[in-house]
Amino acid sequence: MKNVTIAAAIAVSALASPVLAQETGDFSGVKATAIAGYDNIDLDIAGVDNVDGFLYGGTLGYDIQSGNIVYGAELEATESTGKFSTAAGRIEAGRDLYAGARLGFVVGDASLLYAKAGYTNARVSIPGVGGENGDGFRVGGGIEYKLSDKLFARGEYRYSNYEDGVTRNQGLVSLGVNF
Repeated sequence: MKNVTIAAAIAVSALASPVLAQETGDFSGVKATAIAGYDNIDLDIAGVDNVDGFLYGGTLGYDIQSGNIVYGAELEATESTGKFSTAAGRIEAGRDLYAGARLGFVVGDASLLYAKAGYTNARVSIPGVGGENGDGFRVGGGIEYKLSDKLFARGEYRYSNYEDGVTRNQGLVSLGVNF
């Protein structure tokens, strides 16, 4: 299921209608993006299956293009619906904060292939008891496709690794605007 979701996210971005594309200009500038996708969390607890959920949130970033190379920085806040129950109670995946950098290569007139890496901090909680934060790193990659001068779509896969062996795999699609 995870592989199908990730493949679908990338395919949706890659197959965005070329009819919608206009003169592209460049990929530079301030960007805001709405995110939605699949979230899979491995809590590294024996006998407990991975937690699946729906990921949603937003990103703010700034990119600079020099020739066919694009580099930039982004801040992101997301939430997940992932949760599971144990004898001790219900555990819920919570917010995930990210700060990192992107490096990409312009392909054709309207596409950007990119890689990303940075710091991430996720929260897992037990309702009524409290929660814990986990620091880690994130790496990922994706494709950004310009739908118009101001509007773009993305498909992205990313992997996060936190303290205590907790890992996260996410496949997402997003829609954004350039300012």
